[in-house]
Parts: sequence; structure tokens; C-alpha cells
Amino acid sequence: MPDPASRPPPHHADAAAIDTLANLEQRFWRALVDEDIDAALGLLCEPAMLVSTHGAVQFDHATYRRMAEQGPLVVKDYRIHDLKVLMPSPDTAVMTYRVVQTLAVRGEAVETVQHMTDSSTWVRQGGQWRCALHTETPVEETGG
Repeated sequence: MPDPASRPPPHHADAAAIDTLANLEQRFWRALVDEDIDAALGLLCEPAMLVSTHGAVQFDHATYRRMAEQGPLVVKDYRIHDLKVLMPSPDTAVMTYRVVQTLAVRGEAVETVQHMTDSSTWVRQGGQWRCALHTETPVEETGG
């Protein structure tokens, strides 16, 4: 077993890296709202992974396109807050945040608001950041 002291320390995210990653996450969410599948694909690794209340799925770009075009729910709006970034290496970033998302059943006007805790793992490939893994967990809202 390697000596823990021999491991390099985590890479500290500077303000510029945090801004870049936060902007990429916002761009992905905007692509969801705009139903801009090509913009979303430009931000995803291939393959990528998603973990949600529906389970865990690994998907390639063609599968993502089918999910985005035919999935039963569409994102209508979102608001991200409490964003935190950890960079275990210069080419890997883990982002966590809370999001309030507004969803609707495809083709219907009735909207539902959900409060979620999300995370995204971004990796730099060929000089470009791509999202490799996204998770979403509902937050139980308590009254009072």
C-alpha cells in the first residue's frame, strides 16, 4: 500500500478555474432549457454517466440524443446556488451545488418545481473540459 504522505496534495482550484467550470455547468443547463442537444453533446464525455432516482446509466452521444429528444420530461428553468468546486488534479474537477429546477412533461404546460443536490465531475481532455458524470439527488423540503 502506498504511503499516504507520498501522494500529491489536491490541486487547489483558483478563481479562474472555478469561473470556467461554473460557466460550463451553466451552459449545460442552458442547453437543457433550450433543448440544444448539440450544445449539450459538446460538453459531454463519450461515454458519460448519470446517476438519478431512476438509477445509474452510462451512455454515448447517440443515446444522449435519443434521451434528449424522446425523454418524457423537459427542463423549463433552473437556478443554481451553493456551488463548490474540488480539483483533485489539474485535469479533474468535482462540482457540487443545489439547484431548483422546473420540469414539465414533454408537450404539456403543467410545471413541477424540484429542489435537488447535484454534482458533476469534469475532466480536461485535449485541452477542453467535458462532463464525465452527473448525479442528482432530491432534497426533502421541510416546513417551518
